[in-house]
Amino acid sequence: MSILLPLAGGALIGLAVAAMALLDGRIAGISGIVGGVVRPVSGDAAWRVLFVLGLLAGGLAFHVASPSSLAAPAASLPVLAGAGLLVGVGTRLAGGCTSGHRVRGTSRGSLRSIAATLTLLVVGALVVFIVRHAGVR
Repeated sequence: MSILLPLAGGALIGLAVAAMALLDGRIAGISGIVGGVVRPVSGDAAWRVLFVLGLLAGGLAFHVASPSSLAAPAASLPVLAGAGLLVGVGTRLAGGCTSGHRVRGTSRGSLRSIAATLTLLVVGALVVFIVRHAGVR
């Protein structure tokens, strides 16, 4: 894979986060946006629904453009469901997800976001180590 593709993807994410902050004053944190769709507040749900639909449309467009790029999941459905549940609990405990903390928070120099990002990296590495050595699939 060309090094330019990940660079372009990262630049697009950075531009989208910056545009959302500058043009609308909102933080592009996925867990907060999705949380507002699940528990909508009057007058605040439409942009959140459109944002989530845009994420889904982007994934679908990628699948259509390059179906062979998406591999089958490396874990069973119960393991994936458990992982999703743990991610949801983690985002609540951390007061946000990686897209809010890592992309937006660390760029502002937020100590809370830096701590959350470091915790995510360490715990993620530990989980990968445990799963690979315990044979959980």
